[in-house]
Amino acid sequence: MMKQILFAGVIGLFLTLIGTPLLIKLLARKGYGQYIRDDGPREHASKRGTPTMGGIAFILATVAAYFLSKVITGKPPTFSGLLVLGLMCGMGLVGFLDDYIKIVKRRSLGLRAKAKMAGQLIVGIAFAVLSLQFADSRGNTPASTKLSFITDFGWTIGPVLFVVWALFMILAMSNGVNLTDGLDGLATGASVLVFGAYTFIGVWQYQESCANGETLTNPGACYEVRDPLDLAVVSAALMGSCLGFLWWNTSPAKIFMGDTGSLALGGVLTGLAICSRTELLVAIMGGLFVLITMSVVIQVGSFRLTGKRVFRMAPLQHHFELKGWSEVLVVVRFWIIQGICVIVGLGLFYAGWAADK
Repeated sequence: MMKQILFAGVIGLFLTLIGTPLLIKLLARKGYGQYIRDDGPREHASKRGTPTMGGIAFILATVAAYFLSKVITGKPPTFSGLLVLGLMCGMGLVGFLDDYIKIVKRRSLGLRAKAKMAGQLIVGIAFAVLSLQFADSRGNTPASTKLSFITDFGWTIGPVLFVVWALFMILAMSNGVNLTDGLDGLATGASVLVFGAYTFIGVWQYQESCANGETLTNPGACYEVRDPLDLAVVSAALMGSCLGFLWWNTSPAKIFMGDTGSLALGGVLTGLAICSRTELLVAIMGGLFVLITMSVVIQVGSFRLTGKRVFRMAPLQHHFELKGWSEVLVVVRFWIIQGICVIVGLGLFYAGWAADK
């Protein structure tokens, strides 16, 4: 069981450690550098021209690590794992098109808003519809039409409302990671922490799966998740790949993930949450993404209603930069906040299991 997870994490780490500098050289040679907004913090002007679209590195490394771990251990891929990876790649493709247009046209805005939204909707709908197919021997599909926190709860909302709910989650989390990706290593490091948590959750759900019958330590709190172990393999591959990428993305960044990476990370986080039946829990474990998104909502809402700004600049990380915090200080302290969110989320996950004893 643990071999798949170990191989996936190590291979992902190795591939991005050696592959990212090769991608940096390729992007630099083609002149695919980041466009920096003129209205941002002045310290960011020095980042102009840094290679972007670095999300390509950890997307490819994650996919390769997943399949290589299967080849090494002789285990077949599962529908849940393939769907989550497909969501990541699909959202990454939308982000890649956005990044490419920014670079070619030398502007900070890439795809038109409608085109970008259309791409996200197509990918999201495809994932949501397919995730309700492919039932296993127990009748479990990768996703459920019930809402979930640490497991499914409440009434069935039906396939149509589920698709709407899944789209909302995908768009919200993707944009949350995208907004967080404003400082060197911030979004990458924060994502590593959440992927580590989902690796643990996948292993725990596998050990306490209702399919295990008499071997359960707590039969009253078993999990009806279709492929929990494979979700842990995907999470481990992502954690390793993002760690390797962080080596090159940390301050001063040699490469940025771009929308290619941020949309992919937001998509795959949502996919893991939906397929592991922890849809609302991801809002806690990914609390930093939620916090930064809310700072933008508050800033825009306040300015439109009162003509005044709550923060010096939104997203929130730039507010603290303008207050005099160094970029590294902001990043490390925000990582601490994200770590606390992950600990709280895992604590709630375990408490929900223990409470049913």
